[in-house]
Amino acid sequence: MTTDRTTIASAILAVGLVLAGLLVGGGFARGRDADHFVTVKGVSEREARADLAIWPLGIVAADNDLSRAHASLLRSVREVKSFLARNQIDTTDLTLQQFVVNDAMTNQYGGGQVTTRFVIRQTVVVRSTQPDRVAAASQRVGELVAAGVVLSSGGEYGPGGPTYVFTKLNDLKPPMIAEATARAREAAEQFARDAQSDLGGIRRANQGIFEILPRDQAPGIFEGNQILKTVRVVSTIEYLLD
Repeated sequence: MTTDRTTIASAILAVGLVLAGLLVGGGFARGRDADHFVTVKGVSEREARADLAIWPLGIVAADNDLSRAHASLLRSVREVKSFLARNQIDTTDLTLQQFVVNDAMTNQYGGGQVTTRFVIRQTVVVRSTQPDRVAAASQRVGELVAAGVVLSSGGEYGPGGPTYVFTKLNDLKPPMIAEATARAREAAEQFARDAQSDLGGIRRANQGIFEILPRDQAPGIFEGNQILKTVRVVSTIEYLLD
């Protein structure tokens, strides 16, 4: 009786080992199959036109009398508004920022004789949804200088001049992602044909990051300085090969 039980137990153990071996072997086979894949990239590009312009105009007024310096600054602001109106730029969103008064007499580190005591700076920021008009006006900024407006550049807005912004990226994302994905699949299908394999499903996918680049890409050219831009996305997809 004991011998029979031992024999049955041994038989069950043997069957279990065989089944376990089959399952493990199948798992390794599936793992090896999953290792057969191809990584491809799909590129999509669109030309886009800026729909917003931001133009900071730094104004400077100087005088030994603070009141006269301030009056000169106010005249310059009026000249700027008149200039913009002549160029058909809506000044509704015009803002005045960074009002700074410097008194040379309080500068303990300044050396030499003080010729002009007070210097007032203020930035007039133009925000317009008509970038073409802003671009045209920026070419005639010399008219402000001729009218006695002293302009400065630099500061938090960079080297000066308008900045052109494209705000409708979300409208381009769906068709561009679809195009990049389609191009990636075309590349994967070509690879599969060359490798005499069948293209399987997607193993892994990375949509990629959307980039807004200058249309004319050359050293010293920045995206924000151009109205026309290039929107680009590169999607990376891994396809299984059967």
